[in-house]
Amino acid sequence: MPPARSSEKLYLEDLAVGQTFRSGEHALDAEQIIAFARQYDPQPFHLNAEAAKNTFFQGLAASGWHTMAITMRLLVESLPFAHGIIGAGGEISWPRPTRPDHVLHVQSKLLEIKPSRSKPNRAIILVECLTFNQHEELLQELKTRLVAFRKAD
Repeated sequence: MPPARSSEKLYLEDLAVGQTFRSGEHALDAEQIIAFARQYDPQPFHLNAEAAKNTFFQGLAASGWHTMAITMRLLVESLPFAHGIIGAGGEISWPRPTRPDHVLHVQSKLLEIKPSRSKPNRAIILVECLTFNQHEELLQELKTRLVAFRKAD
């Protein structure tokens, strides 16, 4: 499944349960991990490769929130919902750490479409977003509810 074209805008009428999307890639390195951690998650296993060796992660690992931020960027580029990616909640897990030199990509699948009863111009879409590295190892699983809009009449 090739990455979606960013110029393509998807409305509710364009979406179907089972539809899949694949993002482009993002190459991650130690400098990005450390810079993000300094600003948002300053813990030793995110800040210093040597200090990280003696932690739960046994080496430098990206913050889960850094993995999520990269995932969000890749989703914006690969799920070109008209009116943007508007979240309405979700669940997230990180089955393994994201490491320097990982190249991330996201595979998304539409699991459910629930039209709004009170606002007929929109629906809530349940989307499974799986973030993998270049070895197809699952780094993050996100099940999220997104708002999708109908085309204007």
